[in-house]
Amino acid sequence: MMHFMWIMPQWAAPPGVRAAFTLRTGGTSAAPFDTLNLGAHVGDDPLRVAANRRRVAEALGLPSGPVWLQQVHGTAVHEIVPGGAAPRAPADAAFTRAPGQVCAIMVADCLPVLFAARDGRTVGAAHAGWRGLAAGVLEATVRAMALPGRELLAWLGPAIGPAHFEVGDEVRAAFLAHDAAAGAAFRAGAADRWWCDLARLARQRLEALGVAEVSADGSCTYADRERFFSYRRDGQCGRMAALVWMEPR
Repeated sequence: MMHFMWIMPQWAAPPGVRAAFTLRTGGTSAAPFDTLNLGAHVGDDPLRVAANRRRVAEALGLPSGPVWLQQVHGTAVHEIVPGGAAPRAPADAAFTRAPGQVCAIMVADCLPVLFAARDGRTVGAAHAGWRGLAAGVLEATVRAMALPGRELLAWLGPAIGPAHFEVGDEVRAAFLAHDAAAGAAFRAGAADRWWCDLARLARQRLEALGVAEVSADGSCTYADRERFFSYRRDGQCGRMAALVWMEPR
């Protein structure tokens, strides 16, 4: 069995803010969820998913269990508070002002975006596939955190890269309707198809919000089968997680 490994985001987060992005290795799940699947909604054995989640919590020394969202490619944002009930309604972003509470976003090609306030008192995470990004999930997250963009840092995690993310005219049109500059994130493909740069689209949205300090991992989930799950590549597969929290004070 491979050891559990993860990516530590390289960003200028303030002291006390911790973050991690899990890889697909080091868990207990069988194919096609092999091995560190954290998604309880993809058809995997629930006991194996629970074991994988425990393994992540122990290896990362999480101060509490991550709050897992019911993600639907929307723009709803859930605030995590100590002792709060698990979110009953779907949400694609979460934030907290409470140390010891863990925000979590599951992905398998979509772009995870982590946020941290420069003063270290608020963190957040958003699930930015193309639908959520076009609908304004990043704007909704920053609005819910109630901080000016200049007071936030952002980190873009691994996602499907522009060499592998082929989309139709309707996707490009959805972004151009919001901002003509979004055209720079699309490269013409065959017929009415386009190659789409999700991370570039996210950077444009963040810049418009005033979030100037944006770091990125840059890895392509589709291209790296050894480290990442990819829904576009494999269809049925597991989910990785981007996590962010503040250490208990």
